[in-house]
Amino acid sequence: MNSNLPPVPDSAQSSASKSTNVHVPTPKFFLPVFLTIIIGTLIYIGVQVNADLSHVPPLSLYSVVLLSTALFIALGFEFVNGFHDTANAVATVIYTNALPAPVAVMWAGFCNFLGVMVASGAVAYGIIALLPVELIMNVGSGAGFAMVFAMLISAIVWNVGTWFLGIPASSSHTLIGSILGVGIANYLLHASTGGASGIDVDQVLKVGKALLFSPLIGFAFAAVVFLIVKKIFKKQLELFQPPEGNKPPPPLIRAILIFTCTGVSFAHGSNDGQKGMGLIMLILIGLVPLAYSLNKNLDQAHLQTFEQLSSQTATAIYANHADIPDPKAREVLTKYIQTKQMNNDVVPALASMTDHLGERIAVYGDLKNIPEHDVNSIRNDMYLSTTTFKRLDKAEQLPEMTADQAQVVKKYRSNLDSFLQYIPTWVKVAVALALGLGTMVGWKRIVVTVGERIGKHHMTYGQGMSAELVAMSTIAAADGFGLPVSTTHVLNSAVAGTMVANKSGLNLNTVKSILSAWVLTLPATICLSGALYWLFLQLF
Repeated sequence: MNSNLPPVPDSAQSSASKSTNVHVPTPKFFLPVFLTIIIGTLIYIGVQVNADLSHVPPLSLYSVVLLSTALFIALGFEFVNGFHDTANAVATVIYTNALPAPVAVMWAGFCNFLGVMVASGAVAYGIIALLPVELIMNVGSGAGFAMVFAMLISAIVWNVGTWFLGIPASSSHTLIGSILGVGIANYLLHASTGGASGIDVDQVLKVGKALLFSPLIGFAFAAVVFLIVKKIFKKQLELFQPPEGNKPPPPLIRAILIFTCTGVSFAHGSNDGQKGMGLIMLILIGLVPLAYSLNKNLDQAHLQTFEQLSSQTATAIYANHADIPDPKAREVLTKYIQTKQMNNDVVPALASMTDHLGERIAVYGDLKNIPEHDVNSIRNDMYLSTTTFKRLDKAEQLPEMTADQAQVVKKYRSNLDSFLQYIPTWVKVAVALALGLGTMVGWKRIVVTVGERIGKHHMTYGQGMSAELVAMSTIAAADGFGLPVSTTHVLNSAVAGTMVANKSGLNLNTVKSILSAWVLTLPATICLSGALYWLFLQLF
């Protein structure tokens, strides 16, 4: 561990010295299997990318270099995310000897992989929606590349810095801070021209509340759960003593610990993994729009349904809609999204663009037939439309409709999203590999902090079970409510809650370090990404 970390109290050292689980060597078979998986995965990704690009004009050397660099940095973020955040999921099973350290890490990496592969992509595009609309629509421009590089590099710098110091910090909030930094910088740079979106204050408040309350909930609930466990199992004193050597916990407690570790790792993959997916899709759309701007897997029946729904939806929201030229409609909708100021032109413009989108798709019959110069235009109009629908719906500004009309509009919006919100399988595999690699490579620093340095005494079986159970339940509940919470913050505060409930005491120096990272993550990444965005604007 880094020398800047506070010393481990004698009591923790004496207890920890009894267990060598965290230092169990990696099995000899691991490296060859590991390398085989990496090579096989890279071959698969290469074949798939080659297939995607075989139907588009050859990329210039500049585009190839830019694409390779951007993808490397995006996957680098997921790699760091793996050893930074997933380590929290395995800390309790390692320090309670529920699983040998190498097995725990490999299992967490595998669960992360599964979580990424079953992800829907909704979180990925939810993250993208936080970005200024004009940058998303012009992601292939210099400003678009400046945005992507600024976000990723600032997130990686902060994550690596906190990991090097062994301080658990949230990759989710790091990325959100980076996104907010770009949004704020973009607004400040272009506010005088009136061509920039401000940040979504409602979303910022939502994130802020989650940042504030999720650790407090984790702390309080873990303390309560631990006290309940202590009362129920009061005769099983071994549950509330530090493990002796590498002795595993009783079978039931061991099963619960492994189950919760599995749940947290899977949830981390399915949620956090999507953030990298969304950014990779932005990169692909910006550099290879013909291949990735629209979901080319949609069949002809889907396109015909879209044409019918477009016409019906346009009539549902504005019965006698006029034929407004697309450039004028784009201007009206873009201004509405940027300013959030409703006027009489918004709904007619949305109805006209909705009708035109169906007609434009019908002309080509197949998405693969759309020429490059029209792909970006159609995608941007679709993005404008779906964003406007969401904004009007949220503000309750959609026109009054019958139940049948509302159902038609709902189907149309879902159909529209299917063109934009898709993730190629190879992108999921690449992100899953990066997360898994990160988990298996850099887990130890954060694990040691969680297991040894939060409390003054070594973690007991009961504490590990209570903390992990609360963390898994809290994250699952937050996902159900659509709230952004941090695996890192929830689990660390849960461990601290069990330490207080057990009267084990807290290591105040470590707690101060964690709290500092908690408080500083957003402002630090906002400033860093904003500065990098300005710098990259000059370069691009």
